[in-house]
Amino acid sequence: MRSVRRLLARFRSLFTRRRDERRLSEEFEHHIDMAAEDLIRSGVSPAEARRQAILTFGGVEANKEFYRDQRMLPWLESLASDIGFGCRQLKKHRTTSAAAILSLALATGACISAFRLIDALLWRPLPVANPQQLYALSRVGIGFDGKPGSYDGWAYPSFQRMRAAVKGEAELLAVSYAERSDLTYRSDQEMEKANVQYVSGRMFQSFGLNAALGRLLTEDDDREPGNRPYAVLSNDYWARRFASDPDVIGHTFHFGDRIFEIIGVGPAGFTGTETGIVTDIFLPTMMNPLALRDDATWHRILARLRPGVAIEPVRQKLQATSRQFEEARARGFTGMSKESIARLIDQNVVLESAASGASAIQQSYRRSLLILGVLVLLVLLIACLNVANLMTARAASRAREMALRVSIGAGRLRLIQLVMVESAILAGLAVAIGWLFAWWSAPFVVSRINPLDNPVRLNLPADWRVLAFGVLLTVSVMLLFGLTPALRASAVRPASALKGGENPRGRRSAMHASIAIQVAFCFLVLFVAGLFAATFDRLSKRPLGFSAERILTLEAVAHQAQSPVVWNQVAEHLRAMPGVEALALARWPLLKGYAMNSFISVNGAPPGPVLAYFLNVSPGWIETMKIQLANGRDFRPSDTTPGSAIVNETFAKQYFEGGHPIGKFFARGRNLYEVVGVVKDAPYRRLREPILPVAYVPFQTIRADKTPEPLREAAFIIRTRAADPLGLAPALRGELTRVRPDFRVSNVRTQKELVEAQTLRERLLATVALFFAAVSGLLAGIGLYGVLDYSVLQRRREIGIRIAIGARGAGIVRLVARDNFVMVLAGAAAGFGLGLVSGHYVESLLYGVKATDVSMLAAPFLLILTLALVAALVPVLRALRVDPVAMLRAE
Repeated sequence: MRSVRRLLARFRSLFTRRRDERRLSEEFEHHIDMAAEDLIRSGVSPAEARRQAILTFGGVEANKEFYRDQRMLPWLESLASDIGFGCRQLKKHRTTSAAAILSLALATGACISAFRLIDALLWRPLPVANPQQLYALSRVGIGFDGKPGSYDGWAYPSFQRMRAAVKGEAELLAVSYAERSDLTYRSDQEMEKANVQYVSGRMFQSFGLNAALGRLLTEDDDREPGNRPYAVLSNDYWARRFASDPDVIGHTFHFGDRIFEIIGVGPAGFTGTETGIVTDIFLPTMMNPLALRDDATWHRILARLRPGVAIEPVRQKLQATSRQFEEARARGFTGMSKESIARLIDQNVVLESAASGASAIQQSYRRSLLILGVLVLLVLLIACLNVANLMTARAASRAREMALRVSIGAGRLRLIQLVMVESAILAGLAVAIGWLFAWWSAPFVVSRINPLDNPVRLNLPADWRVLAFGVLLTVSVMLLFGLTPALRASAVRPASALKGGENPRGRRSAMHASIAIQVAFCFLVLFVAGLFAATFDRLSKRPLGFSAERILTLEAVAHQAQSPVVWNQVAEHLRAMPGVEALALARWPLLKGYAMNSFISVNGAPPGPVLAYFLNVSPGWIETMKIQLANGRDFRPSDTTPGSAIVNETFAKQYFEGGHPIGKFFARGRNLYEVVGVVKDAPYRRLREPILPVAYVPFQTIRADKTPEPLREAAFIIRTRAADPLGLAPALRGELTRVRPDFRVSNVRTQKELVEAQTLRERLLATVALFFAAVSGLLAGIGLYGVLDYSVLQRRREIGIRIAIGARGAGIVRLVARDNFVMVLAGAAAGFGLGLVSGHYVESLLYGVKATDVSMLAAPFLLILTLALVAALVPVLRALRVDPVAMLRAE
């Protein structure tokens, strides 16, 4: 306790320093005066008495320092003193300090923002018990389209078999893809959307979760198909939709053709296992209409391994069971080639960690975010090298100050502390400002990756994880730009420095080397940014084959499936509305991401290995979309499916070998189609995909018993007369429900919005990468300017002598700029090599451009060369204006 009290007393003395100093001085003066009075009484003169009294006490200042050490914390006092001195230094050099802080703030803020995004999407564990035991199952192999890939969709009967095969070693859970679905509360007039997910009844118990209200789903709720229409709300949805109303238990809602009862609310913080999407409503898997079908893959499988169980034996059992299921299912396949069936069966089951969840957003943005993280790190390194050069130059200007400190007894560690404290202040201020930038930028980036109908929501808290990263970043930044200048400052030689004889050549060499590194990093950032910008430009300018201007897509849902005749009647009524130029029906709009495909046979041959894609459209759809009809005719009202088909040019080339397909037939299973028209190619599912072989078939489908097949969902494709098609949306929505009260509008979007949604990732990458490219280029230019300017200042005497003995301007320019431009070329060469290596890692994100394109590699080099020339202009002019007479006189 005595030691603690002593420590606290010393700590308090930091805040009473002035009072304690005054008391200490008064006490010493009192003792000296008393000793002097004694000497005066003995006959010594007052002046001599005071001198002898002071000598008797020894060095007064040394004694004061001894007592200070006893009463205070010397290291803390020196640290406080250094902080004050560092603040005065920053204030003294306001412009350079502000430039350093702002450049570091931008880089550190981007780092914190990138960490928040990557952590939230890829690293942050799910708020469940033992998330490290959670794995997601997927199959790796060749897909139906003949391309290698990973597939995480499973059929529920396959899941049941695998669950039984590993019982006792692992617990398997079925979790469907969260889908933004239409549902209604109380009345059909209030249709709204919510993210609905089917989950195994044991999921909540397996995750160790408890209900915030009511109860959660159990295993008994998930035993029989369609038997338990129960629903659990997520806590987030309960708060948003019902304002945390405790009376929500027992409420019902219409979803599909069923009525579900709300039995509970999940715990706070848990929003499902699909990272990036907040699940609103959880339903039992057995309530899914596809639960017992072996030909529908509609859910993921999560595996929780028992403690002590090895992964590989479990994986082998799962793979064997999955293969047996696929082999048994394949025996009933018709209309598929043997090669396609073999590819389906010959796939490997893989278990990947799902501690942070499993979602399509993770798969889509994993590589993108990691690459952006690398770009951010490079920008941070460029900023740190810049500030390191600034600190080195400042240390050179303080060489005499450091020499004096060494001369009066300052140790090397003391000098290192002095410089490092100044660096810590810079780093601390930069990270503090960077926090503000990160607080705004991370949610902004998330808002830029939102699909139109399924917004991304990520948990971005400023918790201990982000705080720890911020502290680590501050320390790292401080060491990156502060350690080398601190070591150089502490190694000063007093005699040489005080004579002005410090040789700056070694310091200039280190600064030139840092310029080469900055240029290499800048080249890489510019190169990658150029690739992403070119990808976005070429993808957004890809020929569509149709006109997206003035197209409105109105997706509708009927309470009960209706005959195509009813849908056509509604279409006729809407077609007559003012402002409508043309209107047609389709199962879904182009580029919505949906697809219907199948293997087909031509001329009675076995089905080929290439999938054909289908879309049901009504007569007039081709004209409404303004897709060019290359040959044949459009559909007639009497055409039905099966029966007639209009194919695109890729379909004709793929299946009819580029011949004349009009009048020819192809079979899809047992259904036969006659080609009545050929249209120009247009993207079908995704803009990034190559053109697929597509057959457009009539909207009206006839069953085997010759009756029309009713539809519950369809899309009205409307070309408006006005430039802004959304202006007509309210009138169309109101008229639709007036004409057919049992019809509801599910989505209203323009075709242009659907096209732009296809480039969300590319737009994000291009925008962010170009921003960092501009920042890195600016920092590299500032760094080049700073080193050249420092070189001119250090070599003024040499330049003056050369001018005095007749050196020409060209020689002075070569003297000043030669070393810098050599380093620029060396850095550009290194960046060129880094760019070629990095191209392999980003090629999957590119479209219409290659990393080895000469233009992509030449552009960064030309930009850096331009930056170097601009940065060299002012220092070179300053060197040419050196007055040799004034310089030599000063020397």
